[in-house]
Amino acid sequence: MSQMKRLRESLHRSQDKVVQDLNVLALRLADEGRVDTAPTFTVRQYRKWEGREPRPWPYPDARAVLTEYWQRPVEELGLHPQGHQPTTPESTLSARTSAAEPAASPVPLLPARRELAPFADQDPPPWLARTTAGAKCNAEWRIGQAEVDLLRDAADDMDAIDQQFGGNRLWKPTRAHLHWVHHMIDRGTYDDNLGRQLHAVAGKFTTSLGWFSYDSGLQAQARQYFSEALNAAMLTGDDALASRTLSIMSRQAVDLDKGREAVRFARLAQAHSKEWHAPARVAALLAIREAQGYARIGDSFNCEAAIKRAWTEWEHGPGERDPDWTSFLNLAELTCLEGMCRLDLGQSSRAQQLLATSEGLQDVAHSRNRGMCLGRLSAAAIGTGDIDHSIDATKETLRLVQGGMSSNRALTQLEIVRDGLAPHHRARGVKDLLEQIHALVA
Repeated sequence: MSQMKRLRESLHRSQDKVVQDLNVLALRLADEGRVDTAPTFTVRQYRKWEGREPRPWPYPDARAVLTEYWQRPVEELGLHPQGHQPTTPESTLSARTSAAEPAASPVPLLPARRELAPFADQDPPPWLARTTAGAKCNAEWRIGQAEVDLLRDAADDMDAIDQQFGGNRLWKPTRAHLHWVHHMIDRGTYDDNLGRQLHAVAGKFTTSLGWFSYDSGLQAQARQYFSEALNAAMLTGDDALASRTLSIMSRQAVDLDKGREAVRFARLAQAHSKEWHAPARVAALLAIREAQGYARIGDSFNCEAAIKRAWTEWEHGPGERDPDWTSFLNLAELTCLEGMCRLDLGQSSRAQQLLATSEGLQDVAHSRNRGMCLGRLSAAAIGTGDIDHSIDATKETLRLVQGGMSSNRALTQLEIVRDGLAPHHRARGVKDLLEQIHALVA
């Protein structure tokens, strides 16, 4: 048994756990300037270090991270340059970690307490700035499938967190991931298949970054990322990425009161969806996006037709080819989106009924979507004169925001509700509610 494996098992840690710790530690050491570049560790790579001789010799930065983590030179871990014969056999070294002398615990991964120089929002994080500043690297940086899979999983995790809590706190870490993917594309060595996957992951991060920026109220920044994602989709022929990006651009255009633009984006997305024979869930999403555009310009005839198409496609049910970015479109969400269309068309009574139904169907774990539905329900109830219902929905929205839901769009919706409730300030409970909203959004 290798010394590395013996140390790891003495701490009852899996290879996955050690690799995760090493990647976190690598970023910290790069942040502190103790390594030039934060190396990426994979389970496949680590398995080779624990395997039989000859074991691959780590690059300098990786050696520094391993030394810091295990608190001993890598030579004592059984790693040596190719052709080198260790002077101390592993059997002798293993005596140092016997029952009489337990293995040292790896260095804590909590960052050291220190003053960090602030960096502007447009700047990359310091470890990325260091790696992309033209530093020379003598060793070839080979990108593996495990690294690409890790990044793809990270992109999926970001989207899942957004569905639960909103995008306000996500755009900065997502931007850091995107910088790193571009660094891998520019500096790494990989085959054509991995190259295509890397560009696809970059496109996924770019579109998600645009969405998170949009949800955070950074509209100009969001449009910039959407444009970059569309350029990437055009260059790589990724019609699915183009469909997703244009769908979000259509949603943003509605919020910016650009209904005709929203319709154009939705129709362009539908054209791209035909190129990759998109499944019914995609068609349903793009149809309801088109309906939202028509609703914003008051075109009830075309809005009704698009809503009908959306429900017809949705009723085909889910399929194996459904992309992950349509997973949010469940019964509750499509009902909510139709209710939003009715509200924009001035059909307050029907909108309230739909939005109340949707709120009852919403998954309580997805607070951002539920908060958006409640905000629209509050506005619809004001339109029908149902002030009590509006107050109840608004209180629930405030509870979600105070509980951690972070979406600037939800706060904007609360401002709309505040303005709608202001003329009813003499009604029971309205004055206190207006003060709560003002304290939150002022």
